[in-house]
Amino acid sequence: MSNEWVTADDGVRLGFERLAPSGTRPRPVLLVHGFGSSRVQNWKSTGWFAALTAAGYALLAMDCRGHGLSDKPHEEQFYGHERMAKDVLVVMDAAGIAECDLVGYSMGGFIGIRLAAAAPQRLTRLCLGGVGEHYLTGAKISSEGPRRMLSAALLVEDKSTITDPRGRMFRDFADQPGKDRIALAACMRAMSPGLPRDQLARIQNPILVVCGEKDEISGPPAPLAGAFPHGVAASVPGRDHMSAVGDPRTRQAVLDFLEL
Repeated sequence: MSNEWVTADDGVRLGFERLAPSGTRPRPVLLVHGFGSSRVQNWKSTGWFAALTAAGYALLAMDCRGHGLSDKPHEEQFYGHERMAKDVLVVMDAAGIAECDLVGYSMGGFIGIRLAAAAPQRLTRLCLGGVGEHYLTGAKISSEGPRRMLSAALLVEDKSTITDPRGRMFRDFADQPGKDRIALAACMRAMSPGLPRDQLARIQNPILVVCGEKDEISGPPAPLAGAFPHGVAASVPGRDHMSAVGDPRTRQAVLDFLEL
């Protein structure tokens, strides 16, 4: 395991790593983390690296721009899900991967949907964690108003003045060591709205939508799964947006889906 880098066409350097266990299956799994996280925090520290490699999958895990070891521009124009979906292709090309399964959590799921719509031939199966009904309705963080509020919470100097619980949660997350909350605020402001239903209905890839039962940020998984021609839903009992990603039941749902 070692860090690798590739530069996108706008000059942003993207960090990634590859893991290939012995007896590797022919199709790799690409991991795309959530907002404010990184490939290490979202996937390695929560057991995904170990579980997927134990099942024989080669892994490609990237740090999205603004996160982890990747460059962290402070300007809003460097972000957005369409731009970040192109980054996934840049990383895949650098790793010599023509097609793969993709597992994306929260923001990574938004990016995965964009990629499936723009370049479906590069993906086989798509697993969306922490993305649910609110993708369709524009609630919570899927519309401009909530995104602006969360961006303001990331930028305010005195975080004791943040009264919205979600704003405080995102700010506490962004204040963890090694994170750049100015870059994260720009990324949050630039987040793209969900694709309309008619575009989702044209995505032919098999798609799993899995969310925590108590995930108020994503909403339930079934309505979003139903928007795809080949979508299936899974719910993780007792888990919310922050706790579902590390739950073994979430990993098992993904592993079972990848085996289909």
